[in-house]
Amino acid sequence: MSVQHYLKMIDNASVAQRCHAAAALAHIYLQSDLDFDERCSTEAVLTLLLDDPSPKVRLALAEAFSNSAHAPAHIVTSLAHDQIEIATYMLGRSMLLSDADLVDCVAGGSGEAQSVIAARPKVSFAVSAAIIEIGETIAVLELLRNTQAQIADISFRRLIERLGHVAEIRSLLVEDGRLPADCRHSLAIRIAEALCQMDMVMVLMGERRAKRVTQEACLKASISLVTTTPAEEYPILIEHLQLRGDLTTAFVIRIVASGKIDFFGAILVALSGYDLVRVRNLLVDGRAAALDALFRAAGLPDGTHQALVVALQAWRSIAKGKRMIGSQEVVRMMIEHVAPMDRSGVLLAANDDLLSLLKRLYLDAIRENAREHALAIVAA
Repeated sequence: MSVQHYLKMIDNASVAQRCHAAAALAHIYLQSDLDFDERCSTEAVLTLLLDDPSPKVRLALAEAFSNSAHAPAHIVTSLAHDQIEIATYMLGRSMLLSDADLVDCVAGGSGEAQSVIAARPKVSFAVSAAIIEIGETIAVLELLRNTQAQIADISFRRLIERLGHVAEIRSLLVEDGRLPADCRHSLAIRIAEALCQMDMVMVLMGERRAKRVTQEACLKASISLVTTTPAEEYPILIEHLQLRGDLTTAFVIRIVASGKIDFFGAILVALSGYDLVRVRNLLVDGRAAALDALFRAAGLPDGTHQALVVALQAWRSIAKGKRMIGSQEVVRMMIEHVAPMDRSGVLLAANDDLLSLLKRLYLDAIRENAREHALAIVAA
């Protein structure tokens, strides 16, 4: 059909005829070798179709142009802002929509339109950031399900801040391998807080006990998190803990008692101003006096130095194969240098803060060993 013919029949044509003509013109525009004047005329008519009162006509255009890299850009952009049935073709497929176009569609679109964008085969950092910042929850969920989407660390942080209270969001984030360590820590805190605020928990435990249990669970989650955190993410996680006020002396004691010496070294680097090589050398074979100076430079209380040195020496022996012990025995050795025990394991000294902490760690280690032993028996 020629352009002139189409213009003559458009006023009296049915919707079906206009749809057929729209598809035919789009095909001609994309597939035929038109000269300049013919291309301009065809493009003008296609542009005119954007004002057709029937959405079916615009849908025919969207179907024809959605997968083409040669479609008229202004038509693609216009269709991307049309009603959702039409816009879906462009938002989900068109490679002609720039990041700026997609961000604009996120800002002005419905949750359904945002979800279509979030599910695109390629979603850039900028588009992900826009969805996380202003997108509806259904769109953010779709984005997290899209394993090919590029999501920056800062966007994950903003997501937890904005929608960390949503259980479905937390569930997807827990399983997301893209999540940085500091965000995993924030997520663990959010989950613990959500559990603490459950009506059943409040009734069974009471507010004070629930808060205490939550704090303890958060500490344990933080320690466990270190195990799965790559060494290159240590500085970010440590800075995050510092900003939250979670990098306490008690946390450091727990880290050393559990044998996470590499992370302890990263903490010392952050707090002392010593470089990493020097700290590692001291942790590997530094004497007590040198370690004492390092701990003092890091701001660790003097009363903790002896227990930390004892633990380090024990973990050195374990690493060299000289001892076959675990955290339970290491904590017991720390306790014995803080306060003596009798042969039955009863503490003979008064409970100060450090001793109380070490006792809790010791009991936790005993329970964990018992749990692992029971599971081994069941598996045998």
